[in-house]
Amino acid sequence: MVKFRMKGHLYIFLIPSLAVIIMFFIVPAILTFLIGLTDMDWTFEWDWIGLGNYVAMIKERWINKILYNTFFYVFMTLSFFNVGMALIISLLTHHVHPKVGAAVRAIWLLPRITPSTVYALLWLWASRPEETSLFNWIFTSLGYQPRAWLLEQPWIIVILVNGFVGTSFGMIIFTAALKSISEDYVRAAIVDGASTLQLIRYVELPLIKWPIMFVTTYQTLSLLTSYEYILLVTDGGPGFYTTEVLALYSYHQAFKAYGGVVRFGYGAALATVLVAIGLIMSVIYFKVFRMRELMLEPKIEVS
Repeated sequence: MVKFRMKGHLYIFLIPSLAVIIMFFIVPAILTFLIGLTDMDWTFEWDWIGLGNYVAMIKERWINKILYNTFFYVFMTLSFFNVGMALIISLLTHHVHPKVGAAVRAIWLLPRITPSTVYALLWLWASRPEETSLFNWIFTSLGYQPRAWLLEQPWIIVILVNGFVGTSFGMIIFTAALKSISEDYVRAAIVDGASTLQLIRYVELPLIKWPIMFVTTYQTLSLLTSYEYILLVTDGGPGFYTTEVLALYSYHQAFKAYGGVVRFGYGAALATVLVAIGLIMSVIYFKVFRMRELMLEPKIEVS
């Protein structure tokens, strides 16, 4: 029995990737943590205050609401779009004519390849309070009254804006996983009399569990740190922190002066907390999805 193992000298090929990780991930994380221990402002002076920013964070009036907004945003966008809708579209387009499926997937990719500012402006136009806006035109055609969507239902707009972009990533991963399933499994199920729903439930979904877990984990961490479209569409409003998430709040504190005060240190402390939440979520997913067991599954060996 011959097993393929990486020789010691082959680890040298990991140096370029490790250098990139250290330079662009580990070093910035350490600097962010250190800045969070200071009272740094636009003067860039390192005035050390220890855990002062974290104490102020605990006393922050709106921090509980912002944390709730963050987890609500991540859960709703992840479950309904980044994983849920992505999986549905992948399964549907996989079981129709290949050209039709490819066309549908191409349409769903349009939001991702559209410039973010243009994409956000399209949503702002569609959700205007006037009767001629897209949403109100559809609803008035159905007999409903026009609404000021960004004022009355800002979370619906925020989740839709981010969800239509996030769906495409999972859709690509799931579609590739479905296409990689051996035809032998599919033919065997069909010979046994399995319907399309049974084929999906008992053959395809179990065989793509790894991609589903990967997308769930990756998109959770991505959504925790994403705020671009929220910034462009609502900027955390309307009102006081209605759609403000932790990543956006960190940006506002660090780079948007309130009363002429820029708080780099406080913003860095908020970002450090966000990193800690991401690490905790990673550990939870690692345990819940039993990734260690999956990684230790027997690999292909050459006799």
